Amino acid sequence: MEKLITSIYNVIWSNWLVYLCLLSGVYFSLRTKFSQVRNLKTMVKLLLNGEKSEEGISSFQGFCTALAGRIGTGNIAGVATAIAWGGPGALFWMWAIAFLGAGSAFAESTLGQLYKEQHEGQYRGGPAYYIEKGFGETGFAKAYGLLFAIVTVIAIGILLPGVQSNSIADAVKSSFGLSTTVTAVILVVLTGIVVLGGIKRIGSAAEFIVPFMGGLYILMAVIIIIVNIGQLPTVLAQIFKGAFRLDATFGGIFGSTVAWGVKRGVYSNEAGQGTGPQASSAAEVNHPAVQGFVQAFSVYVDTLFVCSATGFMILMTNCYTTFNESTKEVVYNAGQAFTVNQIGPQYTIAGINTLIPGFGGAFVTIALFFFVFTTLMAYYYIAEVNLTYIVKKVTGGKSSKICEYILVLVFLAMIAFGAVKSANLAWKMGDIGVGMMAWLNIIAILVLSNTVMKCFNDYERQLKAGIPTTEITFDPVSLGIKGATFWEEKAAQGNNSDK
Repeated sequence: MEKLITSIYNVIWSNWLVYLCLLSGVYFSLRTKFSQVRNLKTMVKLLLNGEKSEEGISSFQGFCTALAGRIGTGNIAGVATAIAWGGPGALFWMWAIAFLGAGSAFAESTLGQLYKEQHEGQYRGGPAYYIEKGFGETGFAKAYGLLFAIVTVIAIGILLPGVQSNSIADAVKSSFGLSTTVTAVILVVLTGIVVLGGIKRIGSAAEFIVPFMGGLYILMAVIIIIVNIGQLPTVLAQIFKGAFRLDATFGGIFGSTVAWGVKRGVYSNEAGQGTGPQASSAAEVNHPAVQGFVQAFSVYVDTLFVCSATGFMILMTNCYTTFNESTKEVVYNAGQAFTVNQIGPQYTIAGINTLIPGFGGAFVTIALFFFVFTTLMAYYYIAEVNLTYIVKKVTGGKSSKICEYILVLVFLAMIAFGAVKSANLAWKMGDIGVGMMAWLNIIAILVLSNTVMKCFNDYERQLKAGIPTTEITFDPVSLGIKGATFWEEKAAQGNNSDK
């Protein structure tokens, strides 16, 4: 069974998925004339100006909820892994994929907003919704959307929660001696309190925790950079030379440099994978493109800020060892030597210990705890949205609170189980699900790219006309967009009030 799962994993997470993510990012970057650069000021402005409502959360809460799902163990262990197998140059390729991935994030989050629905006093949307509606509500479209929703519930709602809790339970036990059972109980109670409050409570919790913990983590990196400022020119040279095979030390692993930088960048920021649009759809905005811009910025925060923080803490303190991926032999010992089995958080822990001896383990563990906790919140919401979609399709439009309560129980049970048991197989099975989500979603947003561009061009047109961002409006009918019933009704109400 394990060999079969590994084989499926290797097929789904092959380089072809990496190429597809890159292609999607390049495509949307070109079509929007690199909006991720031109509209950077607009992104920040929209992020801070959003208002929440009875039905929806604010743009900032949607941003934090989506970012909660993006910022996790990959920002610490993933960056260290990229450096271990690809050298310092891998960090450059993580930056590159974040820059391009912002285009894909804009597309999927704009579509999420465009085709969202109002359901029991809350906004719901995401890939399953825009696949069905955007493809014309045909039999194929409904089956495609249902497939995405089923894969998402299994991967995000059942398999991956236990993986996240397992990683933090082990870290807490190692750093503080707390039993995995106690950690499991704490995680279950805290997660249960938040997720039972729905998207409103999830958004409020993410709004506080994500900036707080992310800010502290970046602050630690800034302090380490200042203390080791003399190393900055050398490190920057290593990053850029290693990225283009100009450094003889890492020239022999150039293929791994690009591959691991792109893979870990894609894995970390999740641009195009279909995990961000659910939170984006829940936001209260006056135009679908607004949340597209906001979520494009979240990719920058995840990779350019948090991942870079990890990278600079490791590189500037010389706390890393680079290995040849094929032979597992040491390519370069920067200072402190590590073994292959120590690749991961140990790099970051060692870097922080150079500043405050013995503090690295505790700091990284606390950071991981909050990163994992916020990821679990985002996981639950993504699973709930897709479960609601499945139930409505099966029952012909009726929802079921019983199914939602069952999901909560299963979700919390998987957190508890994962914290006290090994989760190696669950990791690969969950990754298979997330990989399938990425394949299904990226193909969908490429097919719907013309619809994305209609929204994008409409927003830019009004922006260039001098209309304040708070007064920009959206009418899908005038743009020839079908299936956006929520926005059709909203535009009709606006026209009636004008009369």
